[in-house]
Amino acid sequence: MPKKKIAFVTDSTAFLTEELRAHPDVYVVPIVVISEGREYEDLVDLSSEELYDIIRNNKEVPKTSQPSVGKFAELYEKLKEEYDHALAIHVSGKLSGTVSSSTSGKEHVGFSVEVVDSLNVSYGITTLIETGMEMAEQGLEVKEIANKLREKVSGVKSLISLGSLEQLYKGGRMSGAQYLLGNVLKIKPILTVNEDGELVLFERVRSEKKAALKIIELIKQSCEENNVEKIGIMHANLLDKATDFKNKVEEVVSDVKIVIGEISSSVAVHAGEGSLAIFWYEGRE
Repeated sequence: MPKKKIAFVTDSTAFLTEELRAHPDVYVVPIVVISEGREYEDLVDLSSEELYDIIRNNKEVPKTSQPSVGKFAELYEKLKEEYDHALAIHVSGKLSGTVSSSTSGKEHVGFSVEVVDSLNVSYGITTLIETGMEMAEQGLEVKEIANKLREKVSGVKSLISLGSLEQLYKGGRMSGAQYLLGNVLKIKPILTVNEDGELVLFERVRSEKKAALKIIELIKQSCEENNVEKIGIMHANLLDKATDFKNKVEEVVSDVKIVIGEISSSVAVHAGEGSLAIFWYEGRE
């Protein structure tokens, strides 16, 4: 039986549409979520509902760990028998060691895998997977696809409105004084993943409403100045507000496909319940 040409590999921080989840050539390696000494595989034995229950009820904030080198080697050994190549697109190397594990895994197996650092997360990975699959359908070789995707990663933009400061505080990313002051002043930080793949503060605003208005203003500006085709609205147990946000965006932009999805457990560990993350791509041909 002849081998298929390219397998597409990612990790569970990525948002997968129904089409991608059902696609026979897409493979997902789960991030590990650790809570009170127990390890869970994201999307395998830990649902988002179970994670939020852990966050609400456990004193110790959950942590995440990249998949092991062995987990990737096991997958690549299997894919080596069925495919000529694999294209692996992963969460930013500045946010996780997954790119490193994936690279080491392919070297153990000796399989032709192009590993692409998305320099992003969630829907920021989705748009690269979809673009890569379109290129494969056009007949491009795997190395050329990977190089083109590496050129495109800087065009993926993101803005993240945190649902609460508590997760940052519990995770040690914010002092007690900052947490108390932020809650008293009702400060809503807007974060972004910058062009180096780092999660950084974009702006502080004084209410959830102002945060939403600011993000919509920036999306509108980007759509007017760039060829934006898709926007991803990812939420952490916040479907109603994500839908409301989608409606507000549609009031100011047109001819743009808007996708609503849920942030994976491995991302929600850090963002916290009630967060909204918006992604779009600037400059797609």
